Amino acid sequence: MLILSIDTALDACAAAVLDTAGGVIAKESQAMKRGHAEALMPLIARVMKASGVAFAALDRVAATTGPGSFTGLRVGLSAARGIALAAGKPVVGVTTLTAFAAPIVSEDSEHPVISAIDARHDHVYFQALGGDGRSLVKPKVAPIAEALEAARFGTPHLVGNAAKILAERWAADAPPFKVDQQAAPDIAWVAWLGAAVNPESSPARPYYLRAPDAKPPKDALAGALPPSAS
Repeated sequence: MLILSIDTALDACAAAVLDTAGGVIAKESQAMKRGHAEALMPLIARVMKASGVAFAALDRVAATTGPGSFTGLRVGLSAARGIALAAGKPVVGVTTLTAFAAPIVSEDSEHPVISAIDARHDHVYFQALGGDGRSLVKPKVAPIAEALEAARFGTPHLVGNAAKILAERWAADAPPFKVDQQAAPDIAWVAWLGAAVNPESSPARPYYLRAPDAKPPKDALAGALPPSAS
């Protein structure tokens, strides 16, 4: 199976082409906080050229769905949908939390894995998995204090762009097994997960664990409501 994977959900703009029979053929990742919309299509063009694979030869397109930047992840998802539509191929979504955890879980570690993304305001998006991949805590947004309660599952391997944030608050008498701070998931693992998931149960749409921070002002809401009956 030939997979094009795309990630713009966090602080990177990345793409890769994977041949499941032989591994990653080509990939590129650029660190960036903004500018994904301008950088993505030229980056994809370079990766596809380096791979020697035509868009029509792809079997599937995969993209990260979040949690992440509302603007960034939509850039990647829009590109993935457009490419898949033009090529007549299915498109699938992969969550960033799962992509962070996947390479660690693949090693079948004895330690639980906690993938965490900074949600700001003393909160994180996180999930906890056993070293064998079983779910311990489903993906959620929660105060950091609640995420720290996952210590009950054992000494964890922390991964994600909030790994250090959790590590700094972890109990000093039982520190994490490992702290793997990453700005974005490995684009190769986004591709491997994209090859493994079921298109029907892994849609390529934003994966939101909370509503956007921006809210309409109360005055605007009041103006939109019909006048009360007298």
